[in-house]
Amino acid sequence: MTALKGLDTAMELTRHAQALRQQGYDFVLRYYSHNGAKNLCLGEARALAQAGLRIGVVWESAGTHASFFSRAQGLSDGAAAFQMAHEKIGQPFGSAIYFAVDYDPTQADIDGPISNYFTGVRAALYVATQGQPSYRVGVYGSGLCCGALVEREVASLSWLSQSTGFAGSKQYADQMKYDLIQTMPTRIGGDCGIELSIDPDATRPDCDAGLFTV
Repeated sequence: MTALKGLDTAMELTRHAQALRQQGYDFVLRYYSHNGAKNLCLGEARALAQAGLRIGVVWESAGTHASFFSRAQGLSDGAAAFQMAHEKIGQPFGSAIYFAVDYDPTQADIDGPISNYFTGVRAALYVATQGQPSYRVGVYGSGLCCGALVEREVASLSWLSQSTGFAGSKQYADQMKYDLIQTMPTRIGGDCGIELSIDPDATRPDCDAGLFTV
């Protein structure tokens, strides 16, 4: 099984879906958040699926510092992400929602507020379906963060950020422990020659990264 080629971006890709598929992309990763301008919408999801592209999603709001994270914030973000996935997009259960830890956290940050946050996320998803299986929880972040949360089973999947200088990231990449891996930003051509700002991504060859279609 080969690795899948993908990208992530905050840009809406509806009109670019066919062009991306023609360039050999297998999937795109898009956002859920409180910022509607960067969020995946249903029409976009359908256009991507019709072009033969799979979709991944990440919840990201303000997770750039330790003080953002808490169990209460995880409960809030988990509930909001579930509402977007289930009610607005129709994302199928069994696929993943990644939650971003977009900085280089210390071990103390991971052991405390970040773990508490992911416990809150999981609790919110559990409540939303009255204990029935729903979405798998993924983490986007450093190697140290990804490894710790997956090992503690508060996250099921990991997406390793492009920041190779973050704690544990080089080793995590070398050992191919990730489900998704992100590399440095670039620009590619979209529909009608429009330039798209993207981060390239790839799956680990032997894994199911929680991608979906609608």
